[in-house]
Amino acid sequence: MRKACFIFLFGLLSLGKAQNYPPAAGQPGSTAIFKDSSVFVNWANACSVKRGYVDVSNPGLGYASAGDSSLALGKAGENGVLSLGDGGWATCSFPFPIRNGPGFDFAVFENGFDDFFLELAAVEVSSDGIHFFAFPAHSLTDTLVQKGPFDSLDAKRLNNLAGKYRGGYGTPFDLQELQGQNNLDIQSVSHVRVIDVVGALYQQYATRDAYQNKINDPWPTPFPSGGFDLDAIGVIHQNTYLAIKENENEIVDSVFPNPIRAGETLYFNHTTADCTVKLISSLGIAIPLFLSNQSLQIPDLQAGVYHLEIITDNHIFYKKILVEN
Repeated sequence: MRKACFIFLFGLLSLGKAQNYPPAAGQPGSTAIFKDSSVFVNWANACSVKRGYVDVSNPGLGYASAGDSSLALGKAGENGVLSLGDGGWATCSFPFPIRNGPGFDFAVFENGFDDFFLELAAVEVSSDGIHFFAFPAHSLTDTLVQKGPFDSLDAKRLNNLAGKYRGGYGTPFDLQELQGQNNLDIQSVSHVRVIDVVGALYQQYATRDAYQNKINDPWPTPFPSGGFDLDAIGVIHQNTYLAIKENENEIVDSVFPNPIRAGETLYFNHTTADCTVKLISSLGIAIPLFLSNQSLQIPDLQAGVYHLEIITDNHIFYKKILVEN
């Protein structure tokens, strides 16, 4: 009996350890990315904001007012910050769409002054500015005692929540986690929305994570600078080829199979034999193809969204192609 209890206890300890997430900036295993890192290729260049109250339980105190939307633009640490207030949000866009690449694709920066006083936000993305999809946030912070305005949090207990790292270090996000969502093209994300977490444990105000846990963070913060303080959003992978638009014209009546696997043959119907065909990657790289009898061989490519470009004497037409491995 004693042995069985020991095994059960060991299982609980192992489970708790397995559920830890990356630790604070500078510690082994941290995913924090410093603002001066060479991985950043661009930054947000437009932002709109919907402020929240400085204290959602006391609307009479008014809305958060520190900073303005311009302070969320450009490189982290260079302008100032935009305070969102309880449940407020900011929606940012970029010079070029963010794309899904190897590893993390963008990072959100807050201005936390140390590794423990952390103000959190949920993060959503959109490829059309209309439909937004949330990263699956997870908070393992206990919900027995409310975190006060200046209480501490542990980064190891937080995942997919912006603000888990101190100022100057971005919390990174990987678009691969949202693959397969209808109405979302992870190769062309145009907007990132950052939504303040209301860290209250009161049922009527609480923000919940993807597992329906209440997210406990410092609350209330009834100051003009209350809530999440958005510093910047840095882009790691971007799609610089913006000119392509799919054209369902008479020159391409059908293309099949689509999706297609690398190495397979792509067939399509067209009205003229005098044309040049290219396959263009999401990075704008053109891959010449040889057209033979209304078919072409798809080379060994990485999986992703490509565009079939058909050039005639007078027109250029495009057709979106999904390549699978």
